[in-house]
Amino acid sequence: MNKFLLVLFFSGLLQSTHAQTNPALNLPKDAKVEGSIIDMRSRQPQNNELIVFKSQKNGNEYQAISDSLGKFTTRLPAGDKYEIFIMGFKDSTSYNILDIPALGPNAYYKNPFTVNLEFDPPKTFVLDNVEFDFGKATLRPASYKTLDELVDYLQRKADDRIQTGGHTDNIGSEAKNKILSLERAKSIVAYLVSKGIDPARLTAKGYGSMEPIEENNTEAGRQKNRRSEVKILE
Repeated sequence: MNKFLLVLFFSGLLQSTHAQTNPALNLPKDAKVEGSIIDMRSRQPQNNELIVFKSQKNGNEYQAISDSLGKFTTRLPAGDKYEIFIMGFKDSTSYNILDIPALGPNAYYKNPFTVNLEFDPPKTFVLDNVEFDFGKATLRPASYKTLDELVDYLQRKADDRIQTGGHTDNIGSEAKNKILSLERAKSIVAYLVSKGIDPARLTAKGYGSMEPIEENNTEAGRQKNRRSEVKILE
């Protein structure tokens, strides 16, 4: 799971209702939610972030996307608690619960609920389940699902530039490992371009075995070191 660091603030959560004597009035039984999202390190607003509110009552999901100022808005049915997610690539992390109490028959929420989010977006992703033919740079069909999710992410985060990186274990010569890892990274770039991603946003790099994340003295460790990664470039 991607490790996001998040500070969550709720404000204006006190119910603001307006009593009515006419029960026939069609009062809204949902609540407006307004919010903002910023990078907690740079303090800059984060645009095109997908925020999901998941109902604890029935599992329904309600989405909001932040604008160029990091602002977002949505409406949520009252009488429920909502788990808040920020959707990253291939993963999401749950942070907190937004409680919107139920309303009486002659009441409505006059003021919006406010949610202000600060998070530390991850800059590196391992592309799990991206596989190649043995000793080659040919993508296996099992890789397409993960890479299509990456395409969706890049389409939403249209300002992001990325580097695809290939990594190997330490079996064989380092010169061959570096060439193979670069060719595999290029294969990922080629797939993304074939799906409409601007090649100017993509670079490829082969690291060979120089950046292991586990020891190479076990098969399990070598398997983890044989990986493809994506880095978000500044």
